[in-house]
Amino acid sequence: MTGTNGRSCPSAISASVAATALLVTLSAPAVAQQAQPPLGSPSATRSIEGLQLPAPDLPFGGTIARDALESTAFWQPRITPPEGAPNVLLIITDDVGFGAPSTFGGVIPTPALDRVAEMGLSYTNMHSTALCSPTRAALITGRNHHSAGFGVISEQATGFPGYDSVITKDKATIGTILQQNGYSTSWFGKNHNTPGYTTSMAGPFDQWPIGMGFDYFYGFMGGDTSQWTPGNLFRNTTQIYPNETQEGFNLITAMADEAIDYMVQLDTIAPEQPFLVYYAPGGTHAPHHPTPEWIKKIEDMKLFDEGWNKLRDTIFENQKKLGVIPQDAELTPWPSDLLKNWDEHTPDEQKMFIRQANVYAAYLAYTDHEIGRVIQAVEDIGELDNTLIIYISGDNGSSAEGTLVGTPNEVAMFNGVEVPVEAQLKNFYDLWGSEYTYNHMAVPWTWAFNTPFKWTKQISSHFGGTRQGMAIAWPKVITDKGGIRNQFAHVIDIVPTILEAANVSEPSVVNGIAQSPMDGTSLVYTFDAANADEPSRRLTQYFEMFGNYAIYHEGWMLVDKVTRPSWVTAGPQDPTPSKPDWELYHVAKDWTQNHDVAAENPEKVKELEAIWWQEAERNNVLPLDASVVSRLVTPRPSATAGRTEFSFPGRMTGISNGVAPSILNASYTFTAEVTVPEGGGDGMIITQGGRFTGYGFYINKGKPTFTWNLLGLKILSWEAPDVLPAGKHSLEFAFTYDGIGAGTLAFNDFSGIGKGGTGELKVNGTTVLSQKMEQTIPFILAWDENMDIGSDTGTPVNDKAYKIPFAFNGTIDSLKLTVDRPKLGEADKERLKAAMAAQN
Repeated sequence: MTGTNGRSCPSAISASVAATALLVTLSAPAVAQQAQPPLGSPSATRSIEGLQLPAPDLPFGGTIARDALESTAFWQPRITPPEGAPNVLLIITDDVGFGAPSTFGGVIPTPALDRVAEMGLSYTNMHSTALCSPTRAALITGRNHHSAGFGVISEQATGFPGYDSVITKDKATIGTILQQNGYSTSWFGKNHNTPGYTTSMAGPFDQWPIGMGFDYFYGFMGGDTSQWTPGNLFRNTTQIYPNETQEGFNLITAMADEAIDYMVQLDTIAPEQPFLVYYAPGGTHAPHHPTPEWIKKIEDMKLFDEGWNKLRDTIFENQKKLGVIPQDAELTPWPSDLLKNWDEHTPDEQKMFIRQANVYAAYLAYTDHEIGRVIQAVEDIGELDNTLIIYISGDNGSSAEGTLVGTPNEVAMFNGVEVPVEAQLKNFYDLWGSEYTYNHMAVPWTWAFNTPFKWTKQISSHFGGTRQGMAIAWPKVITDKGGIRNQFAHVIDIVPTILEAANVSEPSVVNGIAQSPMDGTSLVYTFDAANADEPSRRLTQYFEMFGNYAIYHEGWMLVDKVTRPSWVTAGPQDPTPSKPDWELYHVAKDWTQNHDVAAENPEKVKELEAIWWQEAERNNVLPLDASVVSRLVTPRPSATAGRTEFSFPGRMTGISNGVAPSILNASYTFTAEVTVPEGGGDGMIITQGGRFTGYGFYINKGKPTFTWNLLGLKILSWEAPDVLPAGKHSLEFAFTYDGIGAGTLAFNDFSGIGKGGTGELKVNGTTVLSQKMEQTIPFILAWDENMDIGSDTGTPVNDKAYKIPFAFNGTIDSLKLTVDRPKLGEADKERLKAAMAAQN
């Protein structure tokens, strides 16, 4: 027996289905039973037009008499996709530059991506939005990222339609569409498309994967996570901590295992039902966390010993040989005014930089290997031939968020702190890539991995930020094995491609809500070898990120000149990003944006500028905002928004940063009433963050302690001198902040944040220790950690003091937090207004 999509069923299940059909339709001919179960029978199916989702039920087709024996039952037929609809394996990796994988000329082995390209087609002109959440929102909706509410990542959401991190109900995802057309849908890995302020047990869950059309979710919520100790890992909506019980746990392997198990079970239970597997590993976003054996494999290959300048030359030469760039393409010049050449660094610096690159390369190779296991599993269940595999290498260009010299802790970079190479060598060289680092590489490696283009992630005007290698295979349909396609494309084209391949309609109405038309254009026309050189059907595409923008139109690209290097994320912003300094590239002939021809083509500049503003207004791009990390502290709606007093239960874990009360850039007081048991107290009272930054209020071997971990670089603790006896005690930690607060950011001024203050620890009303903290964390705590009460999930704030889960062995009778956020006085406001006016 075959299912409606033409796939064979295992004999045991076939027999079961046939037997059921026989019982329902004893009088039907045998051939008719197998070809199409009669409507109303338990095994009946139907395909739908799909313009309205969910499809209305059919009218009851049986009969109802007074007695059941005189009546005829009628079951609603199960909805199935059109016959021949393929499975879909949609893969997207993270922060991978065009020139990193071997498939597109890189030196890092990516055999899984190679395999997809060899089974199908390589796409050399695919584009992202230049940033994580925005690319992924565009990818799963088929709409431009601002239209889908994701002008920036969810942690930077602001209160404007193009930037609020909400995918509105008129933009159903590919999950919803395929699910309602009879597909089994699942999502593995990174979810960066849920508003941070809804990431809690309180929900709502409509913006979580299971609320966006995915039957099953196993992955992490947010931009990245430790692959060794993921504190933001969920199965559907339940937070899980498998690393606490599984020795050697690494999420890159664990999610491959989960996806494989899911597909095998699905094939066993419902072999005729096609699936959509959206597979989005954390690799290679920081932290770069490969297993030790992969680091050893890459180190033995000695890929990076000659430095980044030589690496660019090698990649460029490989790209020409592979034909993934034109033979007349030019290598853009090395930006010597911004980045040092390799031979300008000392041997010690080079040693550290080589280590960074080896670990990064190991992470990419490891990630690709696990993707290969998932693809092999599709073949093992006999479904490779009719599976549409779309493998997008990176959701933006390679990342420059590691600073000019790299960092052992990405959280430090986002708080404006650079770790010197000397300190990296001394304290982190052997630990690089382990659970004790949240590591990222130096910017020059990033630039090299974007060969042959200029710039990096975050920069939307240049292809170093937006050009992604992509391979698509559909073995039974794509016959031009190993072919190359150069048509201009964008991630918004993927949903229309999937729908056309599955012969599924783009819906007009979903859950009673009229749908906005998709912005994407299907790429199915490129599958045919006869269309290999057909002009791109995408004629126009805008780009914008952090106030840097561009417009592509019919082979030309007008771009806003880069004025903020992508590794400079803090500090005053451009107050008037709407006043561009235009560059013009004829990219149909100048593949790498190497020749600015704006001066020679003033009319073309004027023409494209008008198109840019038209697209910006149509897609909710306005208002333009050039701020970067300062958006992290933007007030957002949440369960704790606007509150200054909080009471907590005695035990509660997994409160995400998006809903936890923030104590940054403020004065605050924690007050805990506790009962210490006989034998002495020990354990966590309250904590937020962990090994890479955060605070903890706990009793350690009987002594009350408050600890601040300052970006993994310094530990500052207030520890009581005496052990608490058994019984009830009142513990208090009060911090008085010296700055005038985050309100200065509204005036493009950073002077109110990250200032110092004085902390005071009290035991039973008596001050036992008071000391100054010279600087505080200005922007963000470790985003893959939680606020926990009564124990500690994730990682400790002080590895030398305790081990997780460090559950409190007494009773927390009462726990309160009061936050006093500074407010600007009128004199401060006038001063700041005057300073901002002077910037303009």
